[in-house]
Amino acid sequence: MSRKIVEIVDGQLANPEYKMAAPINLSVEDGEQVAIVGDNAAGKTRIAEILNGHYRLRGAAMHYDFGPDAKHYVSDNVKFISFRDSYGSADAGWYFQQRWNQMDIDPETPTVGQTLQRFLDDAHAEEGTAERRRFDQLVEMFHLERLMDEYVITLSSGELRKFQLTKLLISMPRMLIIDNPFIGLDFATRCQLSELFETLVRECGITFVLILAREEEIPSFITHVIPVKGLDVLPKQPRSEFSAHSDRYAAVPVVEGASDTDAPEVLRFRNVSIRYGKRTILKDLNWVVRQGEHWALTGENGSGKSTLLSIVCADNPQAYACDIDLFGRRRGTGESIWDIKKNIGFVSPEMHRSYCKSLPALDIVTSGVFDTVGLFRTPTGEQRDACRHWMEVFGIQHLAERDFMKLSSGEQRLCLLARAFVKSPALLILDEPMHGLDDATRSRVRSIINDYCSDPSKTLVMVTHYMDELPSCIDHSLVLKKN
Repeated sequence: MSRKIVEIVDGQLANPEYKMAAPINLSVEDGEQVAIVGDNAAGKTRIAEILNGHYRLRGAAMHYDFGPDAKHYVSDNVKFISFRDSYGSADAGWYFQQRWNQMDIDPETPTVGQTLQRFLDDAHAEEGTAERRRFDQLVEMFHLERLMDEYVITLSSGELRKFQLTKLLISMPRMLIIDNPFIGLDFATRCQLSELFETLVRECGITFVLILAREEEIPSFITHVIPVKGLDVLPKQPRSEFSAHSDRYAAVPVVEGASDTDAPEVLRFRNVSIRYGKRTILKDLNWVVRQGEHWALTGENGSGKSTLLSIVCADNPQAYACDIDLFGRRRGTGESIWDIKKNIGFVSPEMHRSYCKSLPALDIVTSGVFDTVGLFRTPTGEQRDACRHWMEVFGIQHLAERDFMKLSSGEQRLCLLARAFVKSPALLILDEPMHGLDDATRSRVRSIINDYCSDPSKTLVMVTHYMDELPSCIDHSLVLKKN
């Protein structure tokens, strides 16, 4: 009989605020590789956090058996990482634009190399050991050698995920639970990461539990799937028998508003270069975006996509040293940051990370009216109505009074997307807007973008590493290369 590494029998959460729809029954057996799959807000991450011990169950519902040679503590045998747009310990005191304001970073802050060395020391990963060889392989695969002198907070979203994975894999736990392992990674890195996981299964006997919102992201080495739907854990089934059936949203009309600008040329970059120390992010970039155009902005992790957008949105102080026109006006000719932002709707991984606000979801959406992180002004009734409409468009009207911090990552992302649309902006900038969204929700978001961009006065710039996320309205493309 196969040994059950972890088993939950009729599990019920001790905290009723986070209870599931039914008692939890699941197991992961030795030799199995498991994906927990479901739509947004189905309860996937909650199950992962139960397995990790973050949420306590009543009684003795949880049982672990890591084998005779296992480490003593559950925390040593089970590791959990969630890619919910976080810089981890670097979040303390962090603010939205700090990634691009490096003069505000404490010089005593550890670098990528110093942080990884600390983890190597803790794992006794000396030269020649298996742990050190694995670390060197990860550094090479993820191209981390060029980042060793960088501060963690300056990493791009994709670079950060590679850094976090490297930290975690140094210790080689018995079971590794990863929430959304592939979001934010370019195609080549996603393929490499899947291959690395399969190698670790084959050579090290590690058991993976992957939390996924999309059936197509289930890697080939996964043997079993545990579906989760409506806070209910369904029976485990072999991967070959699993097929997801996502519910579809009913369409809601997109109501557009008038823009404050009608400039025929939205953006113009003339030989724009951005450097941080010895690292060149953008070099001599020339780019023109005209009203009504819809651009896909692509490139591998660290190629400068988010940095480019930070210049457009005036979040990067180097923007004012660059030769840029925005809505037909030269940057740095007396306009305020609020003048720039009033015609732009924006969402990004950095924004998601900075929104650690215990506010009603409606207030988060309404903050988009004022371009603030948090709500500091009282909106008019008309503005509130517009925000409620956009929440309905994105299928989250029922979350209006819910605490933003208690929503699932996917629900939070939809709130921030609604926030980007509330002003009916002339320029819509969407930086990886579909992180962690299930297939049905992604389809809905693509339709909303297409409907919005059918107005010839609306301009779109969208960043993604998944070509199938791009809406059909895309008619131009800019591909950035690493310098």
